[in-house]
Amino acid sequence: MSTVVLIGAQWGDEGKGKVTDFLARRADMVVRYQGGSNAGHTVVVNDKIYKLHLIPSGILYSDKMCLIGNGVVIDPGVLLEELDVLESQGVSTANLRISPRAHVIFPYHKRIDMAEEERKGKSKIGTTCRGIGPAYMDKATRVGIRMVELIDREELAEKLRDVVEFKNQLLTGVYGSSDQFDYREILELYSGYGERLKKYVANVSILVNEAIDGGKKVLFEGAQGTLLDIDHGTYPYVTSSSPIAASACLGAGLGPTKINTVVGVAKAYITRVGEGPFPTELHDKLGEQIRERGHEFGTTTGRPRRCGWYDAVIARYAARINGLSYLAVTKLDVLTGLETLKICTGYRYKGEIITEFPDSLKVLARCEPVYREFPGWQEDISNVNDYSELPQNARDYLKYLEDLSGVPVAIVGVGPGRTQTLVLHDIF
Repeated sequence: MSTVVLIGAQWGDEGKGKVTDFLARRADMVVRYQGGSNAGHTVVVNDKIYKLHLIPSGILYSDKMCLIGNGVVIDPGVLLEELDVLESQGVSTANLRISPRAHVIFPYHKRIDMAEEERKGKSKIGTTCRGIGPAYMDKATRVGIRMVELIDREELAEKLRDVVEFKNQLLTGVYGSSDQFDYREILELYSGYGERLKKYVANVSILVNEAIDGGKKVLFEGAQGTLLDIDHGTYPYVTSSSPIAASACLGAGLGPTKINTVVGVAKAYITRVGEGPFPTELHDKLGEQIRERGHEFGTTTGRPRRCGWYDAVIARYAARINGLSYLAVTKLDVLTGLETLKICTGYRYKGEIITEFPDSLKVLARCEPVYREFPGWQEDISNVNDYSELPQNARDYLKYLEDLSGVPVAIVGVGPGRTQTLVLHDIF
């Protein structure tokens, strides 16, 4: 049995897509277990760029089974568009399977998402307005519609009528919106989606457990990051699901005893999209420089990401919450050429040094980072093929990341391409 859960160890956008793609070459199956089309994974293979939102990154290998678990909320229009684009690029999607228990995003979810952000004004969360939160809300209040209903027109029609009527009342009565949705239009559109997607629907829990019991290597792919977790993130500036490692079991239908290894992906610096406190954020030209060098713009929204120095307080927190076995450090090459690098080792709050991530957002917003400085390196590392070839200052930097988090670094990214990856420890 060899199972690996891959999670984001920061605020998302850590480069999980590239690491998933890299690890998938050794896996037999890749499983996406939470989130929705608010996630964006960019994978570069032979200078060709693939942007994925719902489909697991392992789809780029024709011999891998790729599964979308019950914990994911699916926008069928986005999924079909993604399938069509991949097929037009010569990528087979025949090995994709979708859980019948996964919930479906409808147009009214997106409109309610937008209306709620508009209502909050300056207190908005900064969501992607892709309908993710409202879809999970319907799931929790037991009025959601799942893939198993989407592919059954009769059942879809029965459930959809009452839901659309209620959502129209909600938009008018609560949000004061004049937007109204036509039940029959949605039924016709989504019935068509169901017909096209029916061939992909299969019991993901059975497939995953059979693969594990049969000795196959299974990679579980999370979206977003630890600090966006609905329970353990910087609430309320979080996503609507649980990106942490434990969620892999819930979102794919397996027991915790079947997980062997957890890998946390972290950039060599840190970024954040949306609202909320960010202790090490850089508000100067250096922050802009890192953003431009790292191409730090959202795959899903195109929004510029906020950039800052690596935060070891967050790294230790992610290690504890997820039970990390290894770190995968991405975008080390972006720091090339900087004279001095900084790592946040703790926070100063009311004159005292704290080294654990605070529960209170009020406290976090008032924390000042305590830094340790390191000399940078000037050598181009994008073509380095072995860890020993890295400049000494780069290796010292990585070693300190290990020491501060208590987690060994197993993978280092020195560029966006699949081959620009250094392996220090074998994951599978």
